[in-house]
Amino acid sequence: MRGAPLSMTVLRPQSAEEAVSLFADNPSAKPLAGGTDYMVLWNMGGANGQCLLDLSGVKEWRTIRKTAAGLSIGALVTHAELRDDPVLRREFPLLARAAAVVGAEQIQNRGTLGGNIANASPAADTFPALAVYEATVKTVSRKGTRSLPLLQTFSGVKKTNLEPGELITAIDIPYLPKRPHRQLFRKVGTRAAMAISKTVAAALVWLERDRTVCELRFALGSMAPTVRRLKAAEEFVKGKRLTAEVAAVACELLKNDVSPIDDIRSTAEYRLRVSRNLLSDFLLS
Repeated sequence: MRGAPLSMTVLRPQSAEEAVSLFADNPSAKPLAGGTDYMVLWNMGGANGQCLLDLSGVKEWRTIRKTAAGLSIGALVTHAELRDDPVLRREFPLLARAAAVVGAEQIQNRGTLGGNIANASPAADTFPALAVYEATVKTVSRKGTRSLPLLQTFSGVKKTNLEPGELITAIDIPYLPKRPHRQLFRKVGTRAAMAISKTVAAALVWLERDRTVCELRFALGSMAPTVRRLKAAEEFVKGKRLTAEVAAVACELLKNDVSPIDDIRSTAEYRLRVSRNLLSDFLLS
């Protein structure tokens, strides 16, 4: 006979302080925010016997606040709330657009930005937008608080640099120094909706009147174990007028910062070609 399923322990803190305390006392607990990815494992029986730290009751982490420096987005803010927030849509539209293509309506209503970051998928739709906005991830543990630049938060596929007992509390996005001349968000997938990205891009560029580049920020997801800024291309175009020749060199430099792979969704060659096309079109549009 098949044995009885192992019992599951669910801890349900109602405040940030209680969440930190429970996690410190139960270091093997699995923090659960929206749980949209974890529910798949749960339905397959992979969560049997585990201890879950259900963070849904921590109201302090469910708000979007304006600060003197920018926006502070609570870790438990959902993708639907990001998609619809009027301040976010005006000040940081790429993140709102990214949130609008995360899964289906049900996923957007349930999934959270903090949970998305903790899950650390290379294909996460929001990460390129957060990367070009130079977001900071705020954390808390019994040891105190920390701030991590987004790109330093990830250490690999489904891996982060969070320390034991550390929870994400918010994602801070600084206001841009001035409005960019052009901006881009583009997700490339097998279908127009509810598809995991083959590549996903976000970009900002500031130009002089003669099309000389003041600053370029370009980030790609699904092109490496973690989200990547195209540092070589960004540095190359700075101070140069945008011509077809400059764009061509920038597109060749793209491979310096990414390492696409062949997998069930696409090939490395296709990902690289599409990403070069996105960069070229953005620079020359």
